[in-house]
Amino acid sequence: MIQTTFTILLGGALQATERLKHAVMGSRAIAADGGMRHAAPLGLLPELWVGDFDSSSDLAVDAFPDVPRQPYPAQKNLTDGEIAIEEACNRGAQHLILAGALGGERSDHALMHLLLSVALAKQGLGVHLTSGVEEAWPLLPGKAQTFDLPKGSLFSILGFSALNGLSITGARYPLQGFSLAFGSSRTISNVAEGPVTLSLDSGDAVLLARPYDMTGA
Repeated sequence: MIQTTFTILLGGALQATERLKHAVMGSRAIAADGGMRHAAPLGLLPELWVGDFDSSSDLAVDAFPDVPRQPYPAQKNLTDGEIAIEEACNRGAQHLILAGALGGERSDHALMHLLLSVALAKQGLGVHLTSGVEEAWPLLPGKAQTFDLPKGSLFSILGFSALNGLSITGARYPLQGFSLAFGSSRTISNVAEGPVTLSLDSGDAVLLARPYDMTGA
């Protein structure tokens, strides 16, 4: 079965790395406000541009004549990014790539995207967050997940609660059925030995990886 993948272009920092361009290739796209500036570097033509357009005043509207705009008031209950995600889900999205979701000047937005990814995964959606330099995926209990990380690259497991039954294979520092206390730094700065497989019995967590960072090699 072919999954319907949408790339959500968010306003955070982004480097159009080859790994990122490969990930978004062939996906449908929706831009959230200033995230439109990432479309051309990634070779994407969004099918919709949403937001209050407060962070895209430097982008000429007539430069995107084939992209419908869906404006919202600045005083609203959702971020432009969450509006774009809802639009993608309404169009049948099964997998989301949140490009521009990490880093940048707004750490509140980056943290919100990580938390939102866990909520979306619990709804059955595949979610991949990326800035091109950093990547993240939500971890679901009861399901082993394998991630194709370059050998020698850094990764961390961030727990948003206490974690039970955490197992890590394919890494320099493996774990088996480990209980991680909430707030512990035990799972920060591990090193991939190739594809990494993670599983979890209970708890909410994300994998945060730096595929181009070989400082731990």
